[in-house]
Amino acid sequence: MSNANSIDSQTAAKGRAAGLEGKFLTFSLANEEYGIGILKVREIIGMMPIRTVPQTPSFVKGVINLRGKVIPVVDLRLKFGMMEIDYTERTSIIVVDVQSAEGTFVHIGIVVDYVSEVANIKADEVEPTPTFGNNLNTEYILGMAKLGNSVKILLDIDRILAVEDLAGFNLGF
Repeated sequence: MSNANSIDSQTAAKGRAAGLEGKFLTFSLANEEYGIGILKVREIIGMMPIRTVPQTPSFVKGVINLRGKVIPVVDLRLKFGMMEIDYTERTSIIVVDVQSAEGTFVHIGIVVDYVSEVANIKADEVEPTPTFGNNLNTEYILGMAKLGNSVKILLDIDRILAVEDLAGFNLGF
């Protein structure tokens, strides 16, 4: 990537971070705190039986039947390349609305270690995503929220769970 492209992506990241303000649902994965915009969250449920679907990537745990609706479930730890752990009583599924390229919305469940809180984040508390080098894709990170002594990584759930990437696995899309 050229220096001009790097500067353009840094400017875009600053613009995205400056525009972030509002309520975020925060959760933990591997002792790190993350947040997604509260408007993307449909509901939070405890772990329930997940039916596996053959020939799906390892991060796709399967599907659940939530009040008669089939919802695909993705383990966010595995999607991020983290170590798989056994689920506990605190493990939760966050059902989110993910927007497809066509503009339609799909419900997808994401498995997280535990849900923390809803945080009200102000624009001046958000820093742009740091540069980690040319080979690391951080396009799914909206910014870094500084809350007290902690940093919460704000995620663009639409980019992480691109419906187009999952559509070929017959998960009910």
